[in-house]
This record gives sequence, structure tokens and C-alpha cells, in this order.
Amino acid sequence: MRRFCAVASGLLLVLGFAGPAAVVASSSHEHYANHPLHVKPNASSSPTGLSPTTIKGVYSFPTSLTAGAGKAIAIVDAYDDPRAEADLGVFSSQYGLPACTTANGCFSKVNQTGESSYPRTNAGWALEISLDIQWAHAIAPGARILLVEATTNSFTDLLTAEDYAKAHAQYVSNSWGANEFSGETSYDSHFLQSGVSFFASSGDSGLPASYPSSSRNVISVGGTTLHLDLSQSDPGFETGWSGSGGGCSQYESATSAQAGFATFGQVNCGSSRGTPDLSLDADPNSGVSVYDSTRYQGQKGWWQVGGTSASSPMIAARAAVAGAVVNSSYVYGNSITYRDITSGNNGASCLDGYDLVTGRGSWTH
Repeated sequence: MRRFCAVASGLLLVLGFAGPAAVVASSSHEHYANHPLHVKPNASSSPTGLSPTTIKGVYSFPTSLTAGAGKAIAIVDAYDDPRAEADLGVFSSQYGLPACTTANGCFSKVNQTGESSYPRTNAGWALEISLDIQWAHAIAPGARILLVEATTNSFTDLLTAEDYAKAHAQYVSNSWGANEFSGETSYDSHFLQSGVSFFASSGDSGLPASYPSSSRNVISVGGTTLHLDLSQSDPGFETGWSGSGGGCSQYESATSAQAGFATFGQVNCGSSRGTPDLSLDADPNSGVSVYDSTRYQGQKGWWQVGGTSASSPMIAARAAVAGAVVNSSYVYGNSITYRDITSGNNGASCLDGYDLVTGRGSWTH
């Protein structure tokens, strides 16, 4: 099977640079995550991005409204989205998805230690949260959604939230990251729990790799550009998205499954971890619809968004539908049907038989 380029995208991305989310000034002992926020200008009163029906059609994802039943997907983000549940309700109603509420047991929101005293609101992270929970629900409408809100975007707080999430869900999605740093491997244990699958956005700025996407314990999720022609029997083809993050890790080693992949030697990572592992639509030009009523840039309503902020929760939800523990052995084995990505460039070319980093392509069934 051919592999695709370092199509790693990363966090929430939409067209038009809007500046980063609030980032606390870091000390020499603390690290802080971000999600480079790019938004297609102007919210609207009706959806402008791709719908769940379109995405599921392109990737041949299951369409049952009970897909993912019996599983829980945790979304780990920073700060509070005070309208998360209500906005999820608007999204579900728009697209004919089952209601996902606190009352029916489908949705729950907690702080980083599992309590109900929430962090302060941050408009950028609120849009991120809306994207994450709405598209996890879209792909796995039968699964429970657990939103875990870290007090800040510090790694200390986010990893505390991660520890709560992995104790209460089988699938954990992380649409956040930071530049790699010496000592990051000491954090890898936070992404390890028997029976739990971890996913992380690979970044929105091309090369190099970011953390926690580079952790050998997570599935690094990159991004593609989806080219649609709904008149065709196969309505979509994909190329590597130029913003997709990824690359060879500076500090993490490849897993045995990744290193044993037939053409891993061609990616020029040596024994180092290569990212991303899987990919999905993340180019904001082919972005998805998200509803958010927490005012962002003074506006609220429907936004068209992209970035690996979108692809990570969708891949996590697809894993929940599959019902398997999705780790590197699963991804680099023969359990998934892939669409090979053989063109495009994010600093590394998507070429037949050669990549800068490893990857298995888009999960299509």
C-alpha cells in the first residue's frame, strides 16, 4: 500500500488568521498548548460547511443513528464553553441526529477533576469545543460524549484532564498541542491506559512534529484537502493539505508496529517516531459546519471550520464505531481500509512509495 505525505494538520483551523487563543505566558518548567485559530470570515444563520451526511458518504462511514452505542468518547480541551450542550442540540436538530443531552445520559461536562465548577470562558476554545463534540457525535451518534475542560491551556491542567478522561471513556480525542520539547517522554504515561485509544491532532503549520501528537502512545491525526464531485459514484478524492502538521519526532522512538510497516525505512525517520498515522479532511476550504453561540470575534452562528481539530474527533469517533482498541498495531495492521494519499505537499511531498513521515492514509470504511 502506498503511503501519504506528512499530512499532519493540527488544531482548530478555519480560513483567515484570527490570532491565537489566549495563551498563558510559560515558565521554564511549564508548557502550554494552543490551537492556531483560523476562521473562514463571518458566521452565518445557516450551515455553510460540509454536513455529516456528506462526510460519511465520502468515507463510507456507517450511517446508523446508533453507531458507537455502548462506547464513550472523551473530548479534552481547555477553558469553558458555557453553551456546549445547547449548541450540540442545535447541530443535532439541523442534521437529524439523535439528541445528546445531560438528561438522556448522552452528554456530560466536567472540569479537569470531574467536578461541576467550570473554568472561565474563552471564545476561541469554545469554538474548538463545539467543533469537537459536534463532530464526534456526528460520526458516532450512539456513543456517549464526555467533555473534560482543563482550567487553563497549561500541560499541567490538560494532562490532569487527560487522566480523568481516560478513566471514564474508551476513546479520548485531543485537539491541542505544542512544539516538541526535551523531557516530553515523561508525559507519555498520561496517554496510556488499558483498553483506551488516544488520538491527537498533528498540527496546522506543516513540519515539524508537535506534542502530544508525537507521543508513541497516541494515534497522530493529520489532515487532507477533500475534493468533492457529488455527481460521481466516488464523490471525493483527497490530496495532502498544505497546513497539515507532522514530521519525525526529535525525542520519541517509533513503535514496533510503525517501524515494521513495509516502507517505513523510506520515510527517513530512522528509528524515530513519524507523524501522522491517519488522516481525514482538515482543509478549511473543504471544512465542516459547526454551530457556536458563544460570540467569537463578535459573531455567533454557523461557521465553516477545518484543521486537524476536526479530523481528530472524527477519527476518534470512527474508532468508537469500530469498537476496537485503536493503537499503532491496529493502524499499521490490516484492519482498516484506507484511501492512499499520493499527491500534495505540506513541506513533505505525498509521493508514491516515499514520504518524509509515515502514515496509512484516510480511513474509508
